[in-house]
Amino acid sequence: MINKKTVRKSTTDPDSGFMSRDRKQEMFCYLDHRTTDRKYNIITDAFVTPGNVHDSVTYLNRLDHQIKRFGFDVEAVALDSGYLTVPICKGLSDRGIFGVIAHRRYHPTKGLFPKWKFKYNPKDDLYVCPNGDTLTYSTTTREGYREYKSNPKKCATCPLLDQCTRSRNHQKVVTRHVWEEHKEKVRQNRLSPSGKMLYKYRKEKIERSFADSKQLHALRYCRLRGLPNASEQVLLTAVCQNMKKIATHLARIS
Repeated sequence: MINKKTVRKSTTDPDSGFMSRDRKQEMFCYLDHRTTDRKYNIITDAFVTPGNVHDSVTYLNRLDHQIKRFGFDVEAVALDSGYLTVPICKGLSDRGIFGVIAHRRYHPTKGLFPKWKFKYNPKDDLYVCPNGDTLTYSTTTREGYREYKSNPKKCATCPLLDQCTRSRNHQKVVTRHVWEEHKEKVRQNRLSPSGKMLYKYRKEKIERSFADSKQLHALRYCRLRGLPNASEQVLLTAVCQNMKKIATHLARIS
């Protein structure tokens, strides 16, 4: 029997989506996927989706849209942890863009070693477990994940077995995406001096832009129902914010 996924749908605004995230209020809503420039905090793109569309889904398309429309020469981007996905890291690498993405907190199974305890050896294409034994390549899934498996005979007598796996055959399996090196590169960018400086601007720019929209332009709630109406409200709000930013900048240089 195939388990069908239940998608909650609003009876008053079917265009909206039900958002359910950690430390967020569960509700039907819309999301404003926004981009700003680092120097002046001008909003260069504002794209609205239902609340159940993850931030990372639209990102690369919206990035390409801005590059094509405005002729931007994008050198670097700073994103929050929701964008730390393999496709985005690969996409930024393909476009020659320096990506800085916040660390995403993972919650491993209580009582078991987290994945980072297993060290990858790129030369021999294998993982080394906390006990010093190896997990060798087995197969690649349709989703693009390479599986590395331990020797169950060795694992059965390992003193760390209870902290490693609870599988019945005593075999540990570690997965690694075929594009994982791009994700590791983004993690290294975040720890570099330029990466730390760039991510600091993200908090001061994009988060400030969202805060101004909510506090000063009533964007905390939608005035009208439907995706076209929500998009219109977001775009008009962005126009107002940009006009104020441009006027303030011109006043300083005049």
